[in-house]
Amino acid sequence: MVTSRTSRFAQATEYEFRHLFLPRNTSRGAARRLLTEHAEHGHWELARLRLNPDGTRKVVLRRKIMRVRPTL
Repeated sequence: MVTSRTSRFAQATEYEFRHLFLPRNTSRGAARRLLTEHAEHGHWELARLRLNPDGTRKVVLRRKIMRVRPTL
């Protein structure tokens, strides 16, 4: 039986998600600034952005959940 080292030590990464809805009158620059603020100060990353035909944007942000194991 062959086992790989990565399968024994790999941990499942868990993410926290945040859904944002941007109305159609939001400019591209304003949307960029909003997402940059979330990324820099909240450690969020862009998971998905959908631009609808009516001009609205649906944004999904994600960030890793850091689990701290007790050392004692």
